[in-house]
Amino acid sequence: MSLFEAKNITKKFGNFTALDNVSIAVPEQCIYGLLGPNGAGKTTLIRIINQITGPDAGELFMSGRKLMPEDVQFIGYLPEERGLYKKMKIGEQAIYFAQLKGLTKAEAMRRLKYWFKKLDMVEWWGKKVEELSKGMQQKVQFVTTILHEPKLIIFDEPFTGFDPVNANIIKNEILFLRERGATIIFSTHNMESVEELCDNITLIDKAKTILEGSVDEIRSQWAANEYELLFEGEVKIEGNGQYKILNNQFENEKSLIRIKTISDITTNDILKTVMKSGKIISFNPALPSMNEIFIRVVESRN
Repeated sequence: MSLFEAKNITKKFGNFTALDNVSIAVPEQCIYGLLGPNGAGKTTLIRIINQITGPDAGELFMSGRKLMPEDVQFIGYLPEERGLYKKMKIGEQAIYFAQLKGLTKAEAMRRLKYWFKKLDMVEWWGKKVEELSKGMQQKVQFVTTILHEPKLIIFDEPFTGFDPVNANIIKNEILFLRERGATIIFSTHNMESVEELCDNITLIDKAKTILEGSVDEIRSQWAANEYELLFEGEVKIEGNGQYKILNNQFENEKSLIRIKTISDITTNDILKTVMKSGKIISFNPALPSMNEIFIRVVESRN
């Protein structure tokens, strides 16, 4: 069952079409990647979901019913452009945002103590935002986004400003939130993060949906007749009329060779040919990365 659906959303700004009949269906308790190049329409869709602006056409649904203004209390939104008050103390600000989302001061304090301790932020309580680094500010905003335990959480480039260690901490917290029942929309340009975190994705380009589905299914569909062969020892293979060599790496006494078939050849035929070159350890379809797929799809439209 989908926790959130956007059906046939269209949005124009004057003569510019930001979204053209875009639909997404976000299953309950999943991490849903919302992808696309700059200017594709992702931020516009996120603003519509948050009811910051309205669509010109189309409908929005939460748990099977039309999205209502009061449903904002069930949504947590971490925008790409941060929204903390620089002169305000961290603790006071966190309580303020929690109360805006309907928590009592006592409940906000209880939850804040848990998260500040968990993310090693206790000493920041009395500091002003302007005293913190960009990564530290990002942690504060992360906590204020999830504190009211929203059903739907929207992260727009959540790892901006983080070093690798803290980025990994937040990745683990996002997975933890999903395990606890949250449904997450995750917008990013980092395709490595998509592979690590996302269950499903939608790719938007030039205001239209051009790719959607589960990450595993999409990678399988775009395998594009490429295979990886692992040989014992150093092996050299020449391309022929049936396949070409894409990559040949020798490391740790093994050769990893990637090929792409260019004719109607079976995997058995490939193996018969390459077995003459050396001892094969493994032979598998080479699944393209989400970054490769992203580039292929977008470039094919330009």
